[in-house]
Amino acid sequence: MARPTTKNDLIVASNNQYTALLSLIDTIPTEDCLRPFSFDITKEKQAHWRRDKTIRDVLIHVYEWHRLVLNWVNRNLAGTAQPFFPTGYNWRNYGELNQVFFEQHQKTSLAEACELLQTTHDQVMRLIETFTDEELFSKQVYPWVGGTTLGSYFVSCTASHYDWAIKKIKKYQKTLQP
Repeated sequence: MARPTTKNDLIVASNNQYTALLSLIDTIPTEDCLRPFSFDITKEKQAHWRRDKTIRDVLIHVYEWHRLVLNWVNRNLAGTAQPFFPTGYNWRNYGELNQVFFEQHQKTSLAEACELLQTTHDQVMRLIETFTDEELFSKQVYPWVGGTTLGSYFVSCTASHYDWAIKKIKKYQKTLQP
């Protein structure tokens, strides 16, 4: 997947990857969707391999990152200066925040996770629609974005995160095949 560089590309990639994620989940029998992952993670270095243990956990992770971008953009546009991460977290320790998200949702059902994700996906897509190509993909349009582009945050929280979720769930799906 080429990284989107226009509003239209961002919308298409985000919606396509979201649809692909939902379609993939639909191919997995319900009882398997509820089971813990059973693939080997001994060679995996990234924390998410140990953290996210079910499809619900993966969907909740993406949902919470949607919430991060929605809160950050909406508050800054409203004139309330706010960093991307909540107080105490940054790009060096965001793994700790991901762990907090995981822990907060251990009683969330898969059905609830799907509903939450649908809601925030729709909200993020509506928010993206409000921006121009320049606002999304030119640097220094919004001082609160820093040295990158607003669009790069949206790409990361949508299409790229959906792609990550698909890869992880496909790895699990392979363990289900006889």
